[in-house]
Amino acid sequence: MAISHMKKYWALALVCVSFAACGYRFRGTGNLRDVLPPHVKKINIPLFKNKTTRFELDKKFTQGVIDEFIARGKVEVTSDAKAADAILSGEILTFTVSPVGFAKQGSADHYAIYVVTSVVLTDSKNQKVIYSNPSYVFNEDYEVPQGKDFESVETEALKKIAEKFARNLVLAILEGF
Repeated sequence: MAISHMKKYWALALVCVSFAACGYRFRGTGNLRDVLPPHVKKINIPLFKNKTTRFELDKKFTQGVIDEFIARGKVEVTSDAKAADAILSGEILTFTVSPVGFAKQGSADHYAIYVVTSVVLTDSKNQKVIYSNPSYVFNEDYEVPQGKDFESVETEALKKIAEKFARNLVLAILEGF
């Protein structure tokens, strides 16, 4: 019986080694140089275009993306488009806030924010698209505690949502998720 189990383990090990030998790897586990061309060392991220009516949404989301790239330290973020090896442009196409939960008194206390953006990362050297998602969707819920002002809570929630949006977007660009 013990020999039978050993054969199974050896067979499993052989399968794993076979996958490694043929170059198999999980998507998103590569390094940055697997995703971006080797010459891309500086990236320019101009202010996202805001096609919605929500004030300063463009600033929050653009700054979130810039901060996330800086935090990862894989490429330098530059404000000079001419010095950049790649340009990440974005448009915020849709922004909606909908009540999804209600307090006992019947007033909304839980909201969902839904954002759709269009994002394109272009190689400045040869004008080829490195990454593109014309309909990048992000949604997040937040709660308005009883007695709190809806607008101030929403403003704070937008800051956190912009950070999460940026983290997910940068992961999608750099890791292929």
